[in-house]
Amino acid sequence: MEEKEEEQKERVDTQDTAPNNEETQQTAPDSAQPEGKEEEAPAQEEKEPTPEEKIAALEKENADLKDQLLRRAADFDNYRKRTIKEKQDAYDYANTALLQDLLESLDNLERTVDAAEKADDPKAIADGVKIIGSSLVSMLESKYNLTAFGQAGDDFDPAMHEAIGSVQDEVEKPVLKEVYLKGYKLKDRVIRNAKVMVTMPKDK
Repeated sequence: MEEKEEEQKERVDTQDTAPNNEETQQTAPDSAQPEGKEEEAPAQEEKEPTPEEKIAALEKENADLKDQLLRRAADFDNYRKRTIKEKQDAYDYANTALLQDLLESLDNLERTVDAAEKADDPKAIADGVKIIGSSLVSMLESKYNLTAFGQAGDDFDPAMHEAIGSVQDEVEKPVLKEVYLKGYKLKDRVIRNAKVMVTMPKDK
């Protein structure tokens, strides 16, 4: 009996001290993967284009440049034509405003002519023409900076006066004796010289 009890005790002791398979399986490392950076995939080398691909790329670039050149040439041609037309229009219609202002004087002159056919007093006709002339000159001076020049006694200036004759007299320098046709200036530019008779100093 005693021997059987001792054998049972030995069996219990060996069961308690035996390693637990489940615990060892749980505490065992999951994998043998070493710690550290993940292994990187090898970089793919860029593939060099073939000669055919290079030729195709150059042909496309050449076609794009040609298209841009044609477009710019067309734009420039349109701009040139538009500029020529604008200049021609400016030349053709430059005097539009002046002509519109002259129409009023022209209308008044026609009325005066119609009235002269029935008028008995020549002085009334002359006064009407003078009024038209004064109105016309006033309009040209105020709106277009047109000024008349040339009066008897003014100093003779060959840049402004055209001498059609001369006489000698007791004067210190050439002066205008008579004005046959007035001169006109547009702002500071002479657009018509005055036709005059000039008095010159006597020869000594």
